[in-house]
Amino acid sequence: MPTNLTDKLRTLAANLFWTWHPEIIGVFRDLDPELWRQVNFSPVAFLRALPADEIDRRSLILNLESRINFAYHRQVEYLRAEHTWARYHAGPLNVRPVAYFSAEFGIHESLPIYSGGLGVLSGDHLKSASDLGVPLVGVGLLYHQGYFRQTLTADGWQQEEYGFMPIDDLPLQPALDEKGRVVEVSIDLPTGRLGARVWRAEIGRATLLLLDSDVSSNSAQDRELTARLYGGDRRIRIRQELILGFGGLRALRACGFDPGCYHLNEGHSAFVTLERVRERVENDGYSFDDACRDVALHTVFTTHTPVEAGHDRFAPDLFDEHLGWLRDRLGVSREQLLGLGRVNPGDPGEPFCMTVAALRLSRSANAVSALHGHVSRRMWNRLWPNRDERLVPIGHVTNGVHIASWLSPSMAKVYERHVGDRWIHRLCHRDAWEGIAKTRDLELWEAHLYEKHKLVEFVRQRLAAQEARRAPHDPSAPAKAARLLSRNALTIGFARRYATYKRATLLFRDLDRLARLLGDKARPVQIIYAGKAHPQDDGGKRLIQHIVQLSRDPRFHGKVVFVEDYDLGVGRHLVQGVDVWLNNPVKPLEACGTSGMKVTLNGGLNLSILDGWWAEAYDGANGFAIGAGDVHAKAEVQEERDANSLYEVLEKTIVPMYFKRNVEDVAVDWVARMKNAITSMAWRFNSDRMVMDYMLQCYLPACGGLSTQMK
Repeated sequence: MPTNLTDKLRTLAANLFWTWHPEIIGVFRDLDPELWRQVNFSPVAFLRALPADEIDRRSLILNLESRINFAYHRQVEYLRAEHTWARYHAGPLNVRPVAYFSAEFGIHESLPIYSGGLGVLSGDHLKSASDLGVPLVGVGLLYHQGYFRQTLTADGWQQEEYGFMPIDDLPLQPALDEKGRVVEVSIDLPTGRLGARVWRAEIGRATLLLLDSDVSSNSAQDRELTARLYGGDRRIRIRQELILGFGGLRALRACGFDPGCYHLNEGHSAFVTLERVRERVENDGYSFDDACRDVALHTVFTTHTPVEAGHDRFAPDLFDEHLGWLRDRLGVSREQLLGLGRVNPGDPGEPFCMTVAALRLSRSANAVSALHGHVSRRMWNRLWPNRDERLVPIGHVTNGVHIASWLSPSMAKVYERHVGDRWIHRLCHRDAWEGIAKTRDLELWEAHLYEKHKLVEFVRQRLAAQEARRAPHDPSAPAKAARLLSRNALTIGFARRYATYKRATLLFRDLDRLARLLGDKARPVQIIYAGKAHPQDDGGKRLIQHIVQLSRDPRFHGKVVFVEDYDLGVGRHLVQGVDVWLNNPVKPLEACGTSGMKVTLNGGLNLSILDGWWAEAYDGANGFAIGAGDVHAKAEVQEERDANSLYEVLEKTIVPMYFKRNVEDVAVDWVARMKNAITSMAWRFNSDRMVMDYMLQCYLPACGGLSTQMK
């Protein structure tokens, strides 16, 4: 039990519980705001840089002792709590936990082992599992160089920069086995042994195991396997996924976990099913077919992408090179093993698809929104050619977001006053949110404006820093950038992965029309863009370049800006402060799209194609829709329709509504829509509800328990 302030801070820093508790973050920040920024908001790095006697001195001067003690005791109470939701709903999972496999986890920007929505969803899943008390252990990879840092050249072309994360500055500890030994796992391949050490992170009550191939027993090439997220060729990818699947299961065993259910978050981790089949054959005497059946009974699979290129496929020769050894261990033929990952098992030229293998070796498969469920059933109908598309066994669990991780301080205070001081424990109760409808318009409006003004200042600082780097010999450039944007303009945000189907530049289809919209001095409008393109996606990079170049057009200068190096921190500022969140993908290619859910919680309104989650959330009064949801057979016609609808809803509805004010300068009709958005969606589109759905619909049946109705 720590007795001094420094030890209590070390305890707080060691558990990523702090990432969704602003009172803990506030303690570190207030001890030394500049140092907090310098260490990239990492409490572990912060404590390494600030001596204990200096912590004591500053705590006394700043009167922080009571705040540190409060934060410490709150964490202790949280970790020791017995009466959690899962205590009464998890049944056998309280004995044998869920193992949750994902190629990326977005917990916090100081641990950059994520690239986008898939990783952020994984992080939110772990956090809600912790809050609900669901026994769950995550399994992923530790990318020493993380995802890339983004900078833009003078002409707006994306450049990727990689650096190394210092392990000592991260809240990670070597994973230990029951005898206290550091855990390392290995896979014996024909080309040699592939090893990985295992690191452990605590995410509140949940645990995350991360595998790291940078060990001395590996070849120089293999030591680099887990250096970068989504980097390299097919050979690197299959070896990464061998570590995640085979190595991940062995790491669980070595750390003493005996899961009752295995959740594969996307196909990257499908190899875990093959390792479990091997265990059943070699350890329990099962036949290959019986082992496959048994493994499937305890496996849950979530597919995330309706885009063919998003599903990993490995050529038969590459598969043989890395998994040929498994055939002998299982006593099966080459075609039997490859057939698990083929739509047509007898086709010798068909590659091994990780998604196909995951679908074949899971008892339940789900998409991540209702519409995505329809798309996935059509996409994979060929696996069940004798079934009607409607009967393809792929359901859906709509994604949600972890509210505490994304909510602004201002909106949190509103919720405390009008939903109740224990509102965070009643997220999924629709009636709990009725108090928001009775909130004074001025109170809700001012809470939102405060966060919007913070966003404008944050973006100005980022733009100034960008210009200082890009034009080091022009001292006036940063000062000019710091004057861009307006606190009074209707502010639209667009931030996400720059894949071409997301159509980041749809709003630029008619530049004259856009110039009129943004150039109205009486009703100013501005757009903040951010996001990264995959390093190998030149099409996505061209979209970014187009936006940057148009931002320098005199008609759009100061009204269109691009914030470099998008990460969780930038995303948090944007979703907390924008008035409108723009999402205009090619329907039906948006599987879910959780960023808009985060905006809703913070009082922003969605303007979106009726795709993904928005297709089941929009009710006509809780945001805005682009189009009516129909899709034309010709892509070019649909593009024109969507662009026209986007302009019309901005010109005729959004801008007039935002600038229609009462005597208190409040946009009353706009605030009414904010209230409708929060009351109709906050209780549905949060990750607590999502994890509850997985628990009752998927996890309990998979571990042999019976799902129960949530009370």
